[in-house]
Amino acid sequence: MGRLVMNVACLVVALSLCGFAQMGSAQLRQNYYANTCPNVENIVRGVVTTKFRQTFVTAPATLRLFFHDCFVQGCDASVIVASSGNNKAEKDHPDNLSLAGDGFDTVIKAKAAVDANPSCRNKVSCADILAMATRDVISLTGGPFYAVELGRLDGLSSTAASVSGKLPQPTFNLNQLNSLFASHGLTQTDMIALSAAHTLGFSHCSKFSNRIYNFASGSPVDPTLSKSYAAQLQGMCPRNVDPRVAINMDPVTPRTFDNVYFKNLQQGMGLFTSDQVLFTDGRSKPTVNAWAQNSAAFKRAFVTAMTKLGRVGVKTGSQGNIRRDCKRSLAIEEKSKLKALRSQLLRNPGFVVLD
Repeated sequence: MGRLVMNVACLVVALSLCGFAQMGSAQLRQNYYANTCPNVENIVRGVVTTKFRQTFVTAPATLRLFFHDCFVQGCDASVIVASSGNNKAEKDHPDNLSLAGDGFDTVIKAKAAVDANPSCRNKVSCADILAMATRDVISLTGGPFYAVELGRLDGLSSTAASVSGKLPQPTFNLNQLNSLFASHGLTQTDMIALSAAHTLGFSHCSKFSNRIYNFASGSPVDPTLSKSYAAQLQGMCPRNVDPRVAINMDPVTPRTFDNVYFKNLQQGMGLFTSDQVLFTDGRSKPTVNAWAQNSAAFKRAFVTAMTKLGRVGVKTGSQGNIRRDCKRSLAIEEKSKLKALRSQLLRNPGFVVLD
């Protein structure tokens, strides 16, 4: 009987690994799905467009989701995985609790639409769908439309513990920003371009309240803030404001992906310290000034930076798989199945479990 149990267990392990073997070792490239799911980009774009028309929040939510995914364990859709059992997933780390649900919903709906096509079912990763959806929301809000490199697999784990110290904070100075971005192979120029994603979206008052009430002893308001903008922020975010209140990151063109972000910095209207420092620090100021004047140059730099970001920590071969459900990690599910099988075998006195 011991041999029977061992064979059953081996069969379960083999089944759990078959999803990995068929993936092979992927290399990112454009038109990766040309032979397996040639219409995937149109399918995803259709879902994203519909969702965007329903709510504008789709755009900043999806863009921010991509950033938070790639900066933690790489671009592997691990930020989408839901917590289960004893595993607290990335999305439930304090730094990710403000991620808007519309971003998650966009990817989940796009995945369902892709898998509804028989030729595409279980062939396109959630990570690639998130990358495509991000490009699409950028384009829908007036930003550049660019070719997305594809071929990512979905990550096999997602833990809240892995998030700590991996995401840029609103209080970061230039050295801290450069250090964090450099850890992912991104330059200062890339960092400045990617920071302009703040041309879309919103922030809760608590993320910047220190700049308008408790900046420093003798100077409650950050002196790098425009006085009129600081007064405007105080009006929208009074002391003890409802923590659910959020305001636009870009006070001028909050629904358009453009270079007004840099023009705002020139006027002392960067919402976070990490935004305004790009203008106040002499090392980054020339780039801010250049892109405030040249939208085309900024958009080219943004596409370059996004392409580089999309290559961070990509999973290939046995490092990942293609999830059927973006919210659930197949690896965790298989471990649960093996654990259940072991429990079942232990309850059967006729079997012997071989460790």
